[in-house]
This record gives sequence, C-alpha cells and structure tokens, in this order.
Amino acid sequence: MKVSQVSDQINTQLNNSNQGMTIFAPTDNAFSSLKSGTINSLSAQQQVQLVQFHVLPNFISMSQFQTISNPLRTQAGDATPGDFPLNVTTSGNQVNVSTGVDDATVSNTIYTDGQLAVYQVDKVLQPMSIFAAPSPAVAPAPATLKPKSKSPAGLSTTSGNDDLPADNSGVERIAMHSTAVLVFGISLFVLLSILENER
Repeated sequence: MKVSQVSDQINTQLNNSNQGMTIFAPTDNAFSSLKSGTINSLSAQQQVQLVQFHVLPNFISMSQFQTISNPLRTQAGDATPGDFPLNVTTSGNQVNVSTGVDDATVSNTIYTDGQLAVYQVDKVLQPMSIFAAPSPAVAPAPATLKPKSKSPAGLSTTSGNDDLPADNSGVERIAMHSTAVLVFGISLFVLLSILENER
C-alpha cells in the first residue's frame, strides 16, 4: 500500500481546507481480531480504501457526534447504501460507529485540536463494499454430465493437492500487524505535520 498517497491526501486536505479531519484509529488488538488473511486478501486499491474509510473529511468533536446526521461520508467514497456508509450513534458519552458489517466503539481520544481529531476505536471499520457478503448468485441450469475417461492404468487425473495443509507460516499475521502500524503511522505523521506547522 502506498503510504504516501494516503498521507499526502490527508496533509493536503488539512493544509487547504478549513473543515479539518477526523480519523478513527483501530488498536493493535482490533487488527489481531480480524480473521487471518483478511488484509492480505484485499487488492492494493481495497487496502487504500480501507484506510480511507477510517478518515472523515471534516473535524468532528466528541460532542458533535451526538447531533451529526447519518450516514457520514468518508475519504473512501460515497455514503450511499452498499458503498462506504458510516453511521454513528451515541449513548451518554459513548460513541458507537457502525459500518453495516461491524460495530465499533470509540474508546479514547488520541488527539484533538479543533482541526484534527484522532479517535481510538476497538475494531477495524469494515466497509460494506469490501466486506459485505455478496448476494447469492442464481444457480446455473444443471449441465449434462459426460462420462469421465480413465487415464492409463486406471490412475486418477486429479492432482491430489486438495489434501495439502494450509500455509500457517504466520505471514498473514505479520501483514495485519504491518497494516495496524501503517494506520497508526499515518495518524502520527498527520499529528507531527500539524504540530510543525503551528510553530
């Protein structure tokens, strides 16, 4: 994933907009709780969209979450149903974020200055357009079966690789952790850029 693409987008928006920005930063445990291989199974574009889905193109304080209109637009795209909708509900001081696939809770305010807010969430926000189960496809009409021809000496023509064990090397866990570090890194980069500009 191109870190510079997302961080440049965030930095440009913060420098050229008076609307600010809000970032939902998942914890390491949030990434660890994803099914093994989840991040690796995404295309490069989907990985960028996943990071952008955690970024709102305007500053929202904790108190503003109580009166905000749903669905919220994210940097990943439109808020239309089936695309990248993000809904927020509150109960007292608790803020909950719903994607249509999973629900997360804002567990901490990491940083806020009136232009940028970074909130810690307990789950990775999974957009519907990437993680929603596809609609069941219409079953095709049954095909007429042709008799199978046997290979010489009655040997099976299948490769037999279906019985091999899955790769459990831990590479997928490393990639998930790397993505968690990436999201944190982007948040840290933005924070440092803002602090540097204030000097």
